[in-house]
Amino acid sequence: MTTITYHVGEHDGGFAYRLGDVWSESFPSHEVALSAARTAAERQHVEGQDAEISFQLSDGRWQTEHASGGDRPETEIVDDTRGKSE
Repeated sequence: MTTITYHVGEHDGGFAYRLGDVWSESFPSHEVALSAARTAAERQHVEGQDAEISFQLSDGRWQTEHASGGDRPETEIVDDTRGKSE
């Protein structure tokens, strides 16, 4: 099974979470960014219907893939400001 890792760290004058090289919007505090990362990780576990999804790559290009509604990844959160995993 695939594992998705969200990283929380300082970004753009605040705090944010990232997946790979792609950052979320910035949040005013570390706690809010960590909470948003937890919410994003929890949503990865919600089973749904098969769908075509589009997402932007780190180089700005868009990619479309088929997502199976029952194929859910494991998730983890790494707090880069404190060096610990959840």
